[in-house]
Amino acid sequence: MENWDVIIIGAGSAGLAAGIYAVRSGLKTLILDEKFAGGTISDAPTIVNYPGFAEISGGELAQKMTNHARKLGATIRDLETVTALNLSGEIKTVTTTRTTYGAKAIIIATGSHYKEIGVKGEKEFRGRGVSYCGVCDGPFFKGKRVLVVGGGNTAATTVLYLSGIAAEVIVVHRRGGFRAEESLISGIFTKPNVKIMWNTEILEIKGEKVVKSVTLIDNMTQQQSEIATDAVFVQIGEAPNSQLAIANGIETDEHGYIKIDIRQQTNQPGVFAAGDVTNHPVKQVGTAVGQGITAALEAYSYIRKPYYRK
Repeated sequence: MENWDVIIIGAGSAGLAAGIYAVRSGLKTLILDEKFAGGTISDAPTIVNYPGFAEISGGELAQKMTNHARKLGATIRDLETVTALNLSGEIKTVTTTRTTYGAKAIIIATGSHYKEIGVKGEKEFRGRGVSYCGVCDGPFFKGKRVLVVGGGNTAATTVLYLSGIAAEVIVVHRRGGFRAEESLISGIFTKPNVKIMWNTEILEIKGEKVVKSVTLIDNMTQQQSEIATDAVFVQIGEAPNSQLAIANGIETDEHGYIKIDIRQQTNQPGVFAAGDVTNHPVKQVGTAVGQGITAALEAYSYIRKPYYRK
């Protein structure tokens, strides 16, 4: 069994920031991710609110963080899924699809996954016109009509991105106004090829081999309609990837987010959590990075027990 000082589960913004600070603190550090390092920010076409970068693509920022962690000496193992944990005792074990590791401290930074609408046709046409990532799949629909579901920052960013690719972007939002940042909202209203359908929800996604249309309902009048579209981009938020934590006794709130204290400590000694998987109320790259830094420094204190830590 390989032994490490700290194992970080998840290589998104929080996990990579934790890795950078853990290595700088002299800890032997392993970062595991079931996908590739970078996390969900890799899907963001543009990030305009991360300090130091007036504008940068999510993919570029994620790559910079990954390179930074590796350059300092963190070991990052992509495509290695954690399947089991044993969090009791001084040495905790992490079992993956490849092997079992031991560590003195664990940082859970597993992030979140895209929420689904839960309507007929959504699962059937996933990857065939139904998408959860504008920057990933938007270029496939150049010059076509696409539909974006949602009204928060993620949806607004996707709308702005797709407006430069698609012939027409239809925004379907169940409320009567956006919840996104004002700078994003004002940008949307300048786009002549963007149409907004307020107080509207999708009832069904239809097609044959690929998406062809959607059935909509006006939730004020209850009137139904059907419109043609080549793609449906679902951008209604995320849900935490906390199933493994819950299965191993980590306490969560009613929505499944891991409960943490001011030191990023969970209810299990030596187990910390950071980023979008936690119950921190703000889900931003900057807050994820800050949480990752705190978790790493607290893991160092837990392991090394320095004189200044009471």
